Amino acid sequence: MAISKLNDRIQLIDGFDLGLEQRTGSYVIMEQQLTIIETGPSPSVEHVKEGLKELGISLDEVRYIIVTHIHLDHAGGAGLLLQDCPNATLITHPKGARHLADPSRLIAGARAVYGDQFDELFNPIVPVPEHRIDIKTEGDRLQIGPGCTLEFWDTPGHAKHHFGILDPVSNGFFAGDTAGIRYAQLIEDGIDFYLPSTSPNQFDPEAMKASIERMERQQFDVLYFGHYGAAKDPQAALKQVLEWLEVFVEEGAAAHRHDESADQLAKRLAVPVLAHLAEQGMEQPHRVLPYIEMDLQVSAQGLLDYFRKQS
Repeated sequence: MAISKLNDRIQLIDGFDLGLEQRTGSYVIMEQQLTIIETGPSPSVEHVKEGLKELGISLDEVRYIIVTHIHLDHAGGAGLLLQDCPNATLITHPKGARHLADPSRLIAGARAVYGDQFDELFNPIVPVPEHRIDIKTEGDRLQIGPGCTLEFWDTPGHAKHHFGILDPVSNGFFAGDTAGIRYAQLIEDGIDFYLPSTSPNQFDPEAMKASIERMERQQFDVLYFGHYGAAKDPQAALKQVLEWLEVFVEEGAAAHRHDESADQLAKRLAVPVLAHLAEQGMEQPHRVLPYIEMDLQVSAQGLLDYFRKQS
C-alpha cells in the first residue's frame, strides 16, 4: 500500500489504476468531516479501503466523497465505495449526477472504447442512490471543519461535468484533470513534467485555457492532480500545461487536415514530448514512457474528435 503524507491534513492513497503505480490516487482530507476526493475506478476501491485502514480511519467515519468529474478512472468506484461508507454523501458536478445514479451510458461508452478489457479495468459500476448525491457548482461551499470550508469552481475544458475544489487551509486546489497530468515517475530524475489531458468527448481547448488561466490568477501554493500527486510550484506547472496545450492543438489541427488516425497523431505528439524530456535529462524512460504513450493516445482521440466537431 502506497500512502503519501502531503501535509498535516492531507494524505494521498495510490489506487493502482490500470495496475500502475502513481497513476490515479484518492486524497484524504483529515478534517472533522472526513473527506475523500476521487475514488478511482472500482478495482481501486480495495486499495482505498486498505489505505484508510492503515491510516486508522474506519469507513463509517467518512462523511464526504467528492469526485471532480465522472470519468470512470476518477468516479467509477464511487458507488462501490459508498456502499461501505454508511455515513457518506457523494458530491459531484450537476452535469454528472444523473450518470452516477444511472451509469448505463457511462458503461456503454467505456465498453465501446475498451472492449474486452472493460470488465477487468472498471467492473463493477454500482449506481449511486439519488438521495446520497449532493450537487455542487460554481461558488458553492462545503464546511468540513471549524476552520475549513471548501469552495467549488466550475472548471470545464477536460469535460463539461468537471469542477475543482479550493482548500483554503493549504491554499491548494484539487484540479482533477483540467490542469493536466503530473508525471510523478519523473521526479526521481529531477524533472517536473506536465501535459494537458485532451481526452474525448468534451475536450474544449478554449474552456481549458480559461480554466487554467483562472487557476494562475489565484496564486495557489499547491495543486493536487488527479494524475498524480501534488505540485509545489503551481505557476510553473500551469505554464507548462498551457504551452503544451498550444502544441497539442496545432498538431491536432494538422492531423485533422491530413485525415490522420489517432495512432498517427499520437506519434506526431510524441516527437516534441520525447525530445523535450531528452533535453531535460530523462534517465529512466522505462518508468514513464508507458504512461506518456497511453496518455498521448487518449489525447489524440480527443483532439481529432474536437476538430471533427468543428468542421
